[in-house]
Amino acid sequence: MDSIKKLRIKYNIVIRKFRNQNPQTFIYLASILIGIIGGISAVILKNLVSLTEELIYHNKNFNFNYWTIFFPTIGIILTVIFIKYFVKMDISHGVEKVLLAISKKRCIIDQKNAYSSIISSCLTIGFGGSVGTEAPIVYTGAAIGSNIAQEFKLNLKLRTLFIACGCSAAIAGIFKAPIAAIIFSLEVIMIDLSMWSLIPILISSTTGALISYFLLGDNISFYFAIFEPFDKSKIFYYIILGIICGFFSLYFIKISRIIEKKFSASKSIYFKAMLGGLAVGTLIFIFPPLFGEGYIGLQHLMSSHPESITKNSFFYLLRENDYFLILFLLGILFLKVVASSITTSSGGIGGVFAPALFTGGILGFVFTKAINLTSLTKLSEHNFTLVGMAGVMAGIMHAPMTSIFLIAEITGGYSLLFPLIITSTIAYLVKYHFDKHSVYTYNLKRKNEMITHNKDKEAIRRMNIKNLIEKNFVKISISLSFAEFINNVIPSSSKKFFIVEDTDQKFRGYIILDDLINILLHKESYESLKIEDLITKPSECISLFDDNETIFRIFDNSKSLYLPVVENDKFIGMLSKSKLLDKYRKLIVDFSED
Repeated sequence: MDSIKKLRIKYNIVIRKFRNQNPQTFIYLASILIGIIGGISAVILKNLVSLTEELIYHNKNFNFNYWTIFFPTIGIILTVIFIKYFVKMDISHGVEKVLLAISKKRCIIDQKNAYSSIISSCLTIGFGGSVGTEAPIVYTGAAIGSNIAQEFKLNLKLRTLFIACGCSAAIAGIFKAPIAAIIFSLEVIMIDLSMWSLIPILISSTTGALISYFLLGDNISFYFAIFEPFDKSKIFYYIILGIICGFFSLYFIKISRIIEKKFSASKSIYFKAMLGGLAVGTLIFIFPPLFGEGYIGLQHLMSSHPESITKNSFFYLLRENDYFLILFLLGILFLKVVASSITTSSGGIGGVFAPALFTGGILGFVFTKAINLTSLTKLSEHNFTLVGMAGVMAGIMHAPMTSIFLIAEITGGYSLLFPLIITSTIAYLVKYHFDKHSVYTYNLKRKNEMITHNKDKEAIRRMNIKNLIEKNFVKISISLSFAEFINNVIPSSSKKFFIVEDTDQKFRGYIILDDLINILLHKESYESLKIEDLITKPSECISLFDDNETIFRIFDNSKSLYLPVVENDKFIGMLSKSKLLDKYRKLIVDFSED
């Protein structure tokens, strides 16, 4: 045991020495390490989900029947049990948890999260939960980056960078799309763009994608080659599709919030798991394409026989009827949102990345199919399906750049770049006009825990103002006479600032010794004066529950150099404006270093 401890000490010394002598090289090597582990984690998750699905649903002696209704329930209950008894912390909403860690937890993510999301999402999705693997793998990648940074005892700035590296590596490993993964970290994780941060993220993303290529081959979750060139005369229809995608994104977000609120009202995790699992199982039984991530359904739509998406459903015999196919797909389109939201709200672990792509693809296909049936013009079902995927993803995630480059990369080229930009931008603007928050930022913004690219706001929000509160003050009673104050209190204290409280120890104000110079020069007035006559009452008080931005705003409005922190009329301490600004300046300098 002692020898292991000695080796670890020696290892830490060597690493620390190398890091100090070669800081940039150390960051690049660490980025490669994060990329390797992140890529391997993505491969493990995809293989585990596929293996579970194969064992549960694709057994030779088993096909879709009434028993399949209960499988999502089993998966969600197993997930809930795993989280309750093994993980013992909330790991839902993976991307939201990453943003919270960056914003409020100084980029500290528990070591358990490096594997907990993989196991829990495997149980949820493998048993049929209608969600995606991307949010769990992002949380996994972030945990990997954070824990490597903690292992090397790195500062906040490098911990933030390594979290972004982990997220990029994980996304690149899932989709084999390194450029989209980089943009995801800049656009969704909100890492500040500079050459200092971009190169390590680029290294991790590329490494994660290469690991995935080596271990899984050229195949990815879904791959679609572009067979038809972009027709410039059809730009008008891409604009219309963008508007529709924007409104559907709004529907997606609103329904998700309503369902989550309904389920949160129940206190029993097992009741929620059973209710949600049965609901999802029933929907999958009626509409099999709602199963899991939905990429198989997208592959059917992109094939030469899109009607094959009705396979294993009650409606298979009607597959040749184009009008029925549209109705069937519309049912899937709107119910996928319900199934996905119920899965996560009832205790399952997964993300909206895959549901967004799935519903976007169906929306694009239905839009094109409906136009083509009117005989007004002939649109490419293939191209509009792909562009629809990017449009809905841009609206739901508020990530138009990520959606554009993701679809561009998985199609093997950039010939659809113009329609992708048009539809994604319009979808985002429409959704943003009616709802300013993405699926990831709504809860954080509501709790005022959201990070931002604005360095000024981010510096203010990251400040731990409670640590700046000065508490070492002498308290005096308001009933004290001025003579007693002069003769007894002042000589026994080195302070020039005194807090005045009433008999119930409630804060009444303060006395500053420098303000008493004129009075001290006239000793004859001592006997007639009371402490109450000399109190300075602050124009504003600060509460412990005030957020950082509110505190700065109070200082600006009051023009005071110091303000008391009061809670329930009890004096907590004093905040100095000079200390606030000094801490703020240090954070701004730290953020601005390149």
